[in-house]
Amino acid sequence: MSVALIGWGRFIEPDGSRITVPAPSTNPGYPWLWDFLASQATTLSQIGFTALQLPPASKAQGGAGPGCDGYAVFDPRDLGSKHQQGSVPTRYGTVDSLRRLIACCHAAGIDVYLDVVLHQLDGENGGTGVFDYLGADGSTLNGRGPMRPGCFRGLPPANRPEDDVPVPVDDFPFGREKVYQNCDPPGYTIEDALDYGDWLFRTTDADGIRFDDTKGTWAPFVSQFLRSRAMASKFAYSEYFDGNPGNLNGWVTSPPMSSRSLVEDFTFHFAVQAACNNGEAEVLNGCGYIAMNPSMSCTFVDNPDTDTSVGEQVSTAKLLAYAFMLSVEGYPLVYAKDYYPGSVWPGAYGLKPWIDNLVWVHENLANGNTTTQYVDQTVIVVNRTGSPGLLTALNFDTYNRRTISCQTAFGPNVHLHDYAGHSPDVWTDGNGQVTFTIPPNAYENGQSYLCFSRAGLGGPINVSSRSTTQTFFGAADLDILPILDGHSTISRIWCAANSLITVDLALTDPIPAQAQIGLEVLGPDGTAIGSQTWTSNGPAPSGSLQLSVIADGWHSLTRTATGFPPAGISFELTATYTANPEIPA
Repeated sequence: MSVALIGWGRFIEPDGSRITVPAPSTNPGYPWLWDFLASQATTLSQIGFTALQLPPASKAQGGAGPGCDGYAVFDPRDLGSKHQQGSVPTRYGTVDSLRRLIACCHAAGIDVYLDVVLHQLDGENGGTGVFDYLGADGSTLNGRGPMRPGCFRGLPPANRPEDDVPVPVDDFPFGREKVYQNCDPPGYTIEDALDYGDWLFRTTDADGIRFDDTKGTWAPFVSQFLRSRAMASKFAYSEYFDGNPGNLNGWVTSPPMSSRSLVEDFTFHFAVQAACNNGEAEVLNGCGYIAMNPSMSCTFVDNPDTDTSVGEQVSTAKLLAYAFMLSVEGYPLVYAKDYYPGSVWPGAYGLKPWIDNLVWVHENLANGNTTTQYVDQTVIVVNRTGSPGLLTALNFDTYNRRTISCQTAFGPNVHLHDYAGHSPDVWTDGNGQVTFTIPPNAYENGQSYLCFSRAGLGGPINVSSRSTTQTFFGAADLDILPILDGHSTISRIWCAANSLITVDLALTDPIPAQAQIGLEVLGPDGTAIGSQTWTSNGPAPSGSLQLSVIADGWHSLTRTATGFPPAGISFELTATYTANPEIPA
């Protein structure tokens, strides 16, 4: 079983403008999102969350500005390391903080999913469709992956045609729409995307992919991306914005996708929206893509798009939607704006205490197939039939409590406890039926639900810590300089005391004989805790350094070199380490 947190949100200010989670660049006193989420890793894991979905991590148009949510991507390979679009950090923080967040989550037993936006770019100079990026020296426009008009749909002078996307009528440019099938020169955007994806997942060690806007992206490319290089081993789910479960299933199961990616269940979302906003329980009976293909469905109540779109959000009794979602099949996604209180993000909805309990219910009780045991206009009762069993009852009636008798899968004479805390214990009769009373949905607060299972269950969530492996790529056209004569810091990693660091170095090209390269790892106080020096006899050298961490905190990976050519030599430095997830909020 798994449950993920969509770890960000959009907020509408009193003047009607939108802000993407508070950040110190515009809201002094608030932390960067990456740092806030890193401080939450242990707590989220103990509650029962198994994964964290991040917003787009690349530098977007506007840099760290208030509405820069990441979807107006400017430079995909700038994760908060280059001074572009007015800032070094993205809206969410720096590249060091992103890597630390992922390492902290791994140490707390949580997977991390990155939101990959390959449909569009934005923020070019002068509206010409020419995208040039800074390289590793921070001043030369030699960055990898430059784009020209031939990479985009319908942009003079190339005027490339639209790709054969699944639903052309729903394909909106959102800036400059990249083409993969119809790129000029052929294959350029595909190869660049594959190179970017491999770099992204190796340098962060993220565990999964949310692929944005697949409805407007050439499906053979989506399939190729998800099956290539580092991406091939990652969990994947996709945004295919469609309320028809048959259309969702057609995209998921038909070639070329062939079930490589799960899909966000918009059919489920619109069903729970209708149930909560209109008080209609019947629409939940057999609702959603989960009813057709539950193993490929990512269910959600709201997300950053639906929550701020008029007519799409769940506006009342939202807890009933969460009680339903966290009781039935599918892979549930909890929206952080629903979850966190206003003291964390002004305007957040503060459902954390109840959702925490429902996450525990999901992770401990919600197993097996889902059957509907009772449904009418305002009440639905669903039963998960796997061990230990779960019977969830929802009442959408604002004024009346409801007493229900129904069959269960628990068997005869079983003592049942309501793990939502809204009902006294009950027993099934000799035929396995049970009778209980559901409170009314008073003030439309959504707390009119019961979660019955066998009495006497409990205990903490088991947490499995693991290490992180991140590769730092030194190249003139990326964000870390190649190896040149002299001394420089390659990167920083956040390590736990009394753990091990393993550092592996590989150079891409031969270097002059007798050239030397040294690696050094510095502790939080700047003192060297380990070093190694290699002298080349001609071939491209490689080496490994393993050492013990003395203290918690940032550790710097540095290098020295002599005898290298003026242009430098590209390299890959891979560090395997374990983070301490207990960091200050």
